[in-house]
Amino acid sequence: MHIHNISQQNSILNTFISEIRDVSIQKDRMRFRRNIERIGEIMGYEMSKVLSYRATSVKTPLGTSAIHVLENDIVLCSILRAGVPLHNGLLNYFDAAENAFISAYRRHHKHNTESFEIIVEYLTCPNLEGKTLILADPMLATGQSMATTFRALKPFGTPKAIHLVSVIGAQKGIDYVENHFDASTHLWIATIDDTLNDKGYIVPGLGDAGDLAFGEKLQH
Repeated sequence: MHIHNISQQNSILNTFISEIRDVSIQKDRMRFRRNIERIGEIMGYEMSKVLSYRATSVKTPLGTSAIHVLENDIVLCSILRAGVPLHNGLLNYFDAAENAFISAYRRHHKHNTESFEIIVEYLTCPNLEGKTLILADPMLATGQSMATTFRALKPFGTPKAIHLVSVIGAQKGIDYVENHFDASTHLWIATIDDTLNDKGYIVPGLGDAGDLAFGEKLQH
């Protein structure tokens, strides 16, 4: 797997990451969503550097300009609900992309709250055959959600290329997706934390991205 850790070089991205982690700034849901969206835009720009382009020309009021433009057929898939702001940021840059959405959540076992399974309840997706699939989830904790989501997408066709996009990941989750995706897959991640707690949440992380973006949810 090709792993692109964008935080390895200092940029304005660091500011957005610091704000989504900060417990005082997190209270502003609009700013939290916008920062996730801006991180998605940065990740989209970085990803665009490895995509495919074709030569074309554009007619201007004063002549013709030669340029190379993106030629990938992109399908952007996000995991609801936390993935929506990240999806919007990526879509701002890949505005011609087709879109897919999937509902995947953790169902903790009654007698062992530290263990869980990933449940998929809703999925809408276009044809993926020969397309470039971008699979976005802001938190890459255990990696199980990414892997389960990709398995659910398989009946829709085989993508030509796969790009995973996350804001914060744990090393354990990165190791997991490395073992469950083809070696040609690209992982784009804004920053990496070392550990997970006993409930599978990233430490120091930022908390529950879905709750911070949209408000607390009732538990199943």
